[in-house]
Amino acid sequence: MSIFSKYEGLASALASVTAGGGRNPFDVVIEKPISSTVGLIEGRETLLFGTNNYLGLSQSPAAIKAAVAAAEAYGVGTTGSRIANGTQGLHRQLEERLCAFFRRRHCMVFSTGYQANLGTISALAGKDDYLLLDADSHASIYDGSRLGHAQVIRFRHNDADDLHKRLRRLEGTPGAKLVVVEGIYSMMGDVVPMAEFAAVKRETGAWLLADEAHSVGVMGEHGRGVAEADGVEDDVDFVVGTFSKSLGTVGGYCVSNHAGLDLIRLCSRPYMFTASLPPEVIAATMAALTELENRPELRTRLMDNARRLHAGLQAAGLRTGPQASPVVSVILDDVAVAVAFWNRLLDLGVYVNLSLPPATPDQHPLLRTSVMATHTPAEIDKAVGVFATIAREMGLNRAA
Repeated sequence: MSIFSKYEGLASALASVTAGGGRNPFDVVIEKPISSTVGLIEGRETLLFGTNNYLGLSQSPAAIKAAVAAAEAYGVGTTGSRIANGTQGLHRQLEERLCAFFRRRHCMVFSTGYQANLGTISALAGKDDYLLLDADSHASIYDGSRLGHAQVIRFRHNDADDLHKRLRRLEGTPGAKLVVVEGIYSMMGDVVPMAEFAAVKRETGAWLLADEAHSVGVMGEHGRGVAEADGVEDDVDFVVGTFSKSLGTVGGYCVSNHAGLDLIRLCSRPYMFTASLPPEVIAATMAALTELENRPELRTRLMDNARRLHAGLQAAGLRTGPQASPVVSVILDDVAVAVAFWNRLLDLGVYVNLSLPPATPDQHPLLRTSVMATHTPAEIDKAVGVFATIAREMGLNRAA
């Protein structure tokens, strides 16, 4: 028996997606980024609407300059984990910068955003605790729950009343209760009603962790995320996020005012047993953070672009999520149609993400776009025009 036999169903599903010479949507190669908004794919200049590069900072000249200088001064890697030889002065500087940015006293920097959720959640919620998770939580959140062996209770997506009912059933039950929500959900781009969840947290005595991966740099007067925008930062015990979205690099973090966070350095396995971020990434991240702080106009432009894309796709007769955010998904009913639509988009020079069940809410296939502050109105209108053309070709335009 082959060790890969358990994946026969997966192989069959992939074969159906690539049937008839179609591309593998999970193996697209951006041969060269020409700018933050344009890349070379299959030898053609292609508009990038699927990169999560919300502020366009992956191409920041200041971040590039900082990365080069750090590599020359410190070398290109640490060769060790944070609790061995992998903590350099730059790592501490970044943690201090993040504490100041979020107005928190404690910070841990992880090597990826995935590991930030995995390492924080698994260490906070152990086998005698309860994790209350939004039904649409990211895979890293669910994986963190498995690593920590906490008892998992799911509540309806963005439904604070349903969370409240489930917490009331746990009254008097031993063990900590940790609620995990996301600021902006990565598939549909919908925003959490953070103030409602903060109210439930206060009333029940639960702990609250917000994964602001897609909302830092996007929401709030200073870009600290939905908790800032809703005025409830003091009610959020832990903020987890990533550098790979608005900051344009790679890595993750957890910030908190609870001193116990520092103990997690000694028991979080994804933190303890992974090599730390290389100096050039740390330096580039700090430079990008400075731009995020000093250029609030990027957030304004980003949300203007999000509204333009969202409205344009709706005007083209396509079904989208209920609100404009940097993630705007076109919802389709049939996987084969979604695959054909995605291939046609790439043919016509627009790259988006193809998201398929079971990784999507309500089992609908999605054409997931992410918009940037650096997209021009002309680039957005061109992408909308391509969507509209394909929708007409495929007979998918809904009545206006």
